[in-house]
Amino acid sequence: KAFDPPDDPYLPNDILWRQKEQFSDGVGYGWVDHLRDIAEKEISDQMFASAQNRFPHNTPTTKEGYRYRMIFEDLFPGDAAEKTVPGGKTIACSTERAMNWDKSFASRADPSGRAAGVHDSAYDAEFEADTKVTEEPPSKKQKA
Repeated sequence: KAFDPPDDPYLPNDILWRQKEQFSDGVGYGWVDHLRDIAEKEISDQMFASAQNRFPHNTPTTKEGYRYRMIFEDLFPGDAAEKTVPGGKTIACSTERAMNWDKSFASRADPSGRAAGVHDSAYDAEFEADTKVTEEPPSKKQKA
């Protein structure tokens, strides 16, 4: 409501209230899905099975991730470069810590906002978070 005062709205309603997209989905779902399809064709099962050997640090967990790591390695060779990039599972482009917010996220690691059931184009529209906190808030940890 802070951005839509009736007398002097900041943004048109169709912009203000439309679904917001994750950075990766913002280019268009077709592009995102096409890049995943390319990775499925370019990265063989044998290549992916040996991902831990080729990429021991932040090992890719999908063929798409493997393909991006190959591109990154070509552009930025060496261990120092790869260690500047944080790793870990994510849901909807959050940090790995977000995976602890809800135990139902554990099997839904995906950088796309479409991993969340509330998304207009969700992969699984039936998915609802358990809404049970699996980690205490930082304020409680500090007091203990």
